[in-house]
Amino acid sequence: MNILKLTQNAMQYLSEGVARLFSPRDDQYPDIGVQPFEGEPLSEWVDLSKTKP
Repeated sequence: MNILKLTQNAMQYLSEGVARLFSPRDDQYPDIGVQPFEGEPLSEWVDLSKTKP
């Protein structure tokens, strides 16, 4: 009886996961798109290979 209940719970767990994988997305993220860069670009090139440790 215990093995039957364990098997039933395992099958329910797996079937809920499969149902979630193949269901429509429920994300509530806003459609904002790509954001432009609003910072300052680096004014001079820094070569890190020539710096001493």
